Amino acid sequence: MNRRIALRHLALISGGLVLIPSCDFSKEDILAAYDKLKVSASQKALLGSISDTIIPAGEIKGALDLEVPDFILVMVNDCFTEENQEKFTVGLGAFQDYVKKSAGKKFEDLTTKEKEQVILTGTKLEGDDTEEGNKNTSIAYFLNSTKRFTIQGYMASEYIQTEVIPYSLIPGEYNGAVLITDLQKPRING
Repeated sequence: MNRRIALRHLALISGGLVLIPSCDFSKEDILAAYDKLKVSASQKALLGSISDTIIPAGEIKGALDLEVPDFILVMVNDCFTEENQEKFTVGLGAFQDYVKKSAGKKFEDLTTKEKEQVILTGTKLEGDDTEEGNKNTSIAYFLNSTKRFTIQGYMASEYIQTEVIPYSLIPGEYNGAVLITDLQKPRING
């Protein structure tokens, strides 16, 4: 073996061994795509579970299938003020504790009906000036924003606009030789 190659490999290995103790693998990585938000992958998965509870998959695709959680995070990252972004992230962080306290289990372990009930009661939370009251206000703000952006992202998705509710321009086609009784069900305009 060439001595230069062996020395280079030895230097790379020893340099890597020096850096390993400084690496902290215990923390969860923050997603870099949303630079103003401090959202981890597990929080994004929780947001996906919440949006999938709001609009579940059935005969047509659900919110999670259309990647609505990404839409929600982009909207919060790009369109909210810093104060509202902080409220959203505090609500997202406090939501798991709220679920454990109110339902006794993690959100992922709940049945569909229990998830729906937790979300409905969470949107109606009211708070005061105490720390617990501020958390309740943040949770309600987080859930209401998530619900609004889930519906908006779902209805604006390409799948819904092209396959489920095909968009037709107003006023539509003109055909003067059609009897009123022969008309088909009109398309819903987006």
